[in-house]
Amino acid sequence: MSGIAVVPGSFDPVTLGHIDIISRGAKVFDHVIVSVLNNQHKQPLFSVEERIELLQTATKHLLNVEVDSFDGLLIDYVKNKKATSIIKGLRAVSDFEYELQMAAINRKLDDSIETIFMMTNNRYSYLSSSIVKEVAKYHAPLDDLVPNNVEVALKKKFTK
Repeated sequence: MSGIAVVPGSFDPVTLGHIDIISRGAKVFDHVIVSVLNNQHKQPLFSVEERIELLQTATKHLLNVEVDSFDGLLIDYVKNKKATSIIKGLRAVSDFEYELQMAAINRKLDDSIETIFMMTNNRYSYLSSSIVKEVAKYHAPLDDLVPNNVEVALKKKFTK
């Protein structure tokens, strides 16, 4: 496939599951924009700026990937970036139900933009940012869960 795709998410923090989906998307599309959602209703562990920096470091080996942020409607952001697709990673059936609703509303708002679902690698099917934060809070090993730079950042957050 060619064109531009957007991988949206909170990425609080970015996990190896996220990196897997981003890497696979980068093989399929000419350009991938990983965009951090600035959700004002959540209390994130990392600021948007910190998440952008963590993602930039974790994806620096992917030359066709850029990192950005957005607030508002995803579909407006995607159109503004002239992207043709949204990439969403799925871990379980419960993810699919929610993401199907999101894809349906996005399609209603603009039927020229496709949502592409990628099944997570089995190694990461249990992995979520919430689980990572819980593990980090109790100083358990994180090396198989997050990129090295994220592990360092999490340790700093939870040793304050």
